[in-house]
Amino acid sequence: MKQKTTQKQTSGQWGRALAAISVIAISACGNQAPAPDWALSAEAAAQKATQAYLQGHQRVEVLQWQKARDAVASTGQPAQAAKLELMRCAAQVASLDWNSCPAYEALAQDAGKPEQAYARYLQASPQASDIELLPEAQRGVARQLLGGGTGVAATAEIKDPLSRLVAAGVLLRGGAAVPDLLQQGVDTASEQGWRRPLMAWLLLQLKAAQQGGDVEKQAQLQRRLKLLETSAPK
Repeated sequence: MKQKTTQKQTSGQWGRALAAISVIAISACGNQAPAPDWALSAEAAAQKATQAYLQGHQRVEVLQWQKARDAVASTGQPAQAAKLELMRCAAQVASLDWNSCPAYEALAQDAGKPEQAYARYLQASPQASDIELLPEAQRGVARQLLGGGTGVAATAEIKDPLSRLVAAGVLLRGGAAVPDLLQQGVDTASEQGWRRPLMAWLLLQLKAAQQGGDVEKQAQLQRRLKLLETSAPK
């Protein structure tokens, strides 16, 4: 069943990059048809685009997102395009870039119910009926948002780094700006070498240290930020 093993690995990678929302469903062994070329092309390009975005490689990011969009557009299905745009929105939330995701909004009317639920979640505005429609890794955080909790413990339980960082960004967007959450965001981005979100989370930590008058912490954070700036992609 080598084919099945490869299928599961590919599907898992795509799910993680999408924060557990898949654009495609790779078939297992049996009578189901194999994944079409457009889906495989979109998967590969979207993964590269997401990593490039997180690492701060803007030219690569733009090129790969266009490849992914072109592949999905070949289906003529706005619902598939909406799923793809949500992947980009999730990476932006992880990097504390809280825009309204206009590319998704333009497709929202054709999005499926799980995608609509996920879009509300990324805006830190989930509904109770959304919980079971969300990726499993994000459900605990959504419950915390609805219940008014900080959700720090719920994010700590998420094993996948991107999913964890998305959850932290959602919680912060919902008002849970507690020190432990900020540290969690910094640590997750730092461990993965994701420059873009790391700088955003460090800057937020620096602001908190300035407001608290913690001079030593400020100096430490400024050294980290300086190192990031000197290693930024040209």
